[in-house]
Amino acid sequence: MKEIPDRPPLYGAKLWRQVQHLLLNLPLGLAGFTFTVTLLSVGLALAVTVVGLPLLAAGLAGCRGFGQFARKRCALALGLEMTEAPPVRVTRPGPAGRVSAALTDALGWRSALYAVLLLPWGIISFTLTVVLVLVGWPLLPWAARFLSTVDRMLVDSLLSPNPLSERVRELEDDRGAVVDTAAADLRRIERDLHDGAQARLVALAMDLGLAKEKLTEDPVAAAAMVGAAHGEVKLALQELRDLARGIHPAVLTDRGLDAALSAVAARCTVPEGVTVKVDLPGRPDSAVEGIAYFTVSELLTNVSKHAGARAASVEVWQVADRLMVRVEDNGKGGAASYPGSGLAGLTERIGAVDGLLVVDSPAGGPTAITVELPWRTRVAR
Repeated sequence: MKEIPDRPPLYGAKLWRQVQHLLLNLPLGLAGFTFTVTLLSVGLALAVTVVGLPLLAAGLAGCRGFGQFARKRCALALGLEMTEAPPVRVTRPGPAGRVSAALTDALGWRSALYAVLLLPWGIISFTLTVVLVLVGWPLLPWAARFLSTVDRMLVDSLLSPNPLSERVRELEDDRGAVVDTAAADLRRIERDLHDGAQARLVALAMDLGLAKEKLTEDPVAAAAMVGAAHGEVKLALQELRDLARGIHPAVLTDRGLDAALSAVAARCTVPEGVTVKVDLPGRPDSAVEGIAYFTVSELLTNVSKHAGARAASVEVWQVADRLMVRVEDNGKGGAASYPGSGLAGLTERIGAVDGLLVVDSPAGGPTAITVELPWRTRVAR
């Protein structure tokens, strides 16, 4: 005979948590209503003065804190799972920026609305709960469950972060990361040109000028100077090729990830070499392809410099609508992403296109870094 699972008791601890929560709605609603109406009304009345807007901003900040407390209270008593509310986004420095951020904070205004509505709802839920506890004992479990459900809906609708706003915030952060990365790349290119190829070409021009002056007086010395200048030209061309490869390698554009990553692996200095396995049905979008290439290139550079590994491997494959990249080495491990590190910069760059970077690097090794990027089909041209 099949056993029927035990049901939780109707009058157990869960019911009394709900009852306690509903009874506290009235005093908390009274306190929240008084605070919100007082500060916001005074702040709005004095909005034309110097102290009005800061007072209104302080009231909204207090309402936000009250809403945060209500979220935690509801989570503890009613089991409501809620994501952590993001901090107020301050876009301008100084007191004026903080006041402006508080006044335009949607969650602060919704928290103020919740604090106002909690008083009438608190009166209703408190009254019904007291009556049921005293004279409606048989109906208490179902009524408490219904009232708790209404309470959860109120908290969820007014105090939960807006998904659209959160997505906009993420996109703004990603845009900032992309802009910072692009600015850093431009500064690197400018520095490499100024300190490398440009300086070498200036020296080359001076050498050719001296050779021209000596051409009639001392042809042998002039020929030697031209020969030295020819060597400088070769070095300058090599530096320009390396710089172009750092911007976007031609092999990646012409032949795709397989050939480009094989070229990167051939330059890696690990003793036993790097194996590359690329299994893709086609080529992804050029932007995603470029991010995958530079990610592997930087990770293999880290392997050469810091890992102490003897061998490494690179795998690239597609899973549904995601491009997967995995770089492994048998080095000493201990790789971690912290602010300012290379892995942190990679994480920001990958996150800017809705990607993900996961590091698995215990002390003693081995290290495995997995990158997940969105698969976007290359547009035919």
